[in-house]
Amino acid sequence: MSGAPSPEKALRILALFSEERLEWTPEEMMAELGYARPTLYRYLKMLREAGLVTSLPGAGFTLGPRVVEMDFLMRKSDRLVLAGQGELVGLTGVWPCSALLVRWYGERLLCVASECSTPNPLSSYPRGRPMPLVRGAIARSIIAALPRRQMQQHVAANLDEFAALGLGDSVSGICARLREVRRDGVAVAHGEVTPGVVGVAAPVFDAAQTPIASLCVTIAAELVGAARLAEIRTRVRAAAGRLSDHLSDRRFGDSRPAADPSRATFRVATQS
Repeated sequence: MSGAPSPEKALRILALFSEERLEWTPEEMMAELGYARPTLYRYLKMLREAGLVTSLPGAGFTLGPRVVEMDFLMRKSDRLVLAGQGELVGLTGVWPCSALLVRWYGERLLCVASECSTPNPLSSYPRGRPMPLVRGAIARSIIAALPRRQMQQHVAANLDEFAALGLGDSVSGICARLREVRRDGVAVAHGEVTPGVVGVAAPVFDAAQTPIASLCVTIAAELVGAARLAEIRTRVRAAAGRLSDHLSDRRFGDSRPAADPSRATFRVATQS
């Protein structure tokens, strides 16, 4: 319908808000998006009426209360969060650590649930804060589980950062290292995201055997010897496998398709 609001244009306004820019004036929005003033104000009115943005006299626009309400509803309905919370509690009950459940969507990694059994959380990325797409156990656990072509594309797009981590200097070489992670089922990172912290993460798969999340334990490096690291790897691997199986069960019941054996083998491993 001609003249009807464009969802894409409204989403572009919402996408402006970030940790670096929490507030925008209409003038700044117009300069950034290239919208004419009448167009911008039409979309701002629509978003404000929906509670997705808000503003005060003399101030810019910020995200609105509907976002908080949607977050509450997501916590109550997201099967990944509901099933994963018990696994997080179980892991933090074994060691003084933080346990995170991180969802992969689009080109973002976002913590959606966490538990902590230390006075101070051992993570630089609390719930809702986007995480690095290359550094750390969480990122590599998911990247290693991607289909080959998607993995290669991701590595090529972030080649310099992978090389800076010492993982290789070519797409083929880095992908070979990631395939080792895939076979092992565990990615371990030492201080790559948070100094002095070891991360151990394993991928979580949906019923289609697609990696959708990562389950991770972060623990102070001085508490991790070889034996404890081996135990953490085993427990994180098992927890991620149970969560993957649960998500498959909830979607398909007894009629779900047979799992891909190669993915099943990977799930029985642990990543970080």
